[in-house]
Amino acid sequence: MTSKRNQPIIDMRNRPAFLHPFFGSAPGTPQYDVVRWLNRRVGSREIDHFARARDTAGFVAEMDEAEISAAVMVARSVPGVRVRNDDLAAIAAEAPNRLIGVASVDPIELGREAALAEATRAVRELGLKGINLDAGFYAEPLKASDERLMPLYELCQTLGVPAFIMSGPTTPDLSFNDPLAVDVVARTFPRLKIVCSHGFYPRISEIVTVAFRNENVFVSPDMYTFSPGGGLYVEAANGFMKEQFLFGSSYPFRPMRQGVEDFRALGLSQEAYKYATFRNANRIFGLGIES
Repeated sequence: MTSKRNQPIIDMRNRPAFLHPFFGSAPGTPQYDVVRWLNRRVGSREIDHFARARDTAGFVAEMDEAEISAAVMVARSVPGVRVRNDDLAAIAAEAPNRLIGVASVDPIELGREAALAEATRAVRELGLKGINLDAGFYAEPLKASDERLMPLYELCQTLGVPAFIMSGPTTPDLSFNDPLAVDVVARTFPRLKIVCSHGFYPRISEIVTVAFRNENVFVSPDMYTFSPGGGLYVEAANGFMKEQFLFGSSYPFRPMRQGVEDFRALGLSQEAYKYATFRNANRIFGLGIES
C-alpha cells in the first residue's frame, strides 16, 4: 500500500501572518493576542508558531517543513480586515508554483457594480484563482444565498473560478452560519464549484447533507476538522463525500506541520486521503497535478 507521505498536499486555507495584523503580524496588539487565543482553542501545540515567517521566503519555508506542495491564500474584505487583492497577487507572484491567491470583495461596502468590477479585475488582470465571500461577516451580515451575492456567484461560474464561502463559529451572528443557504446557491449555479471554508462548523450534519445533494459543493473544515464532532466530516469523506472533502491547515491559526500530521492520523482511507489532499483541489483549480 502506498504511504500517505511523499504525495502532493494542497493546503486550501493558508495565509501569511504578515499579510495583515488580523493574522498576527504585530506583536503586542489585541489582534496578535486573538491569534494566540484561537490557536489555543483549536489545539495548537505551538502557540507562537506564526511569528516565525516574516516574509514570503519564510512562509514557503514553513510550507516545505510541513511538506505542503501549494498553499491557497484566501483574502478577506470585511470591516477591520481589508486585504487588498493587489497585495495578495504580489505575494503569489513571488512563488507562482507554490502560492495560489483567492481574491475577496465586499458587496456591502462596494455596491453591486463595483464589487463585480473588482472581482473581474482580480481574476482577469491580477490572475487570482477564485473569489471569497465573507457573507456573515460584512457590516450587514448576509446568508450565503442572499440576493446581493447572487451576481458574484454568477460571475464566478462565468469566469470558471470557484467561489469560497466563509463560515464557522466566529461569525458575529451565528444565525448567518447557515449551511442550508449553500443548497440554494449550489442548485442555482450547478456548474459553480463552491468551497465552504471552515465547513460551517458546528453545523456538520447539515453541510454534509448539502454536499450529498450537490456534487459541486466542497467541504473544507480546515482547523475545525479536529474539533468536537469533526469525525462526521471524516465519516462522510470515507463514503460519498470523498470527492468533495478538502484539507486546510488554517495557518496562522494552527501550525502547518501539525495540521498535516493530524490530518494523516484522522482515519481517512488511502483513497479518501488522496482526494482530500490534492485530487479535489486539482479539480477545483485545474492544477494539472498527476495523481
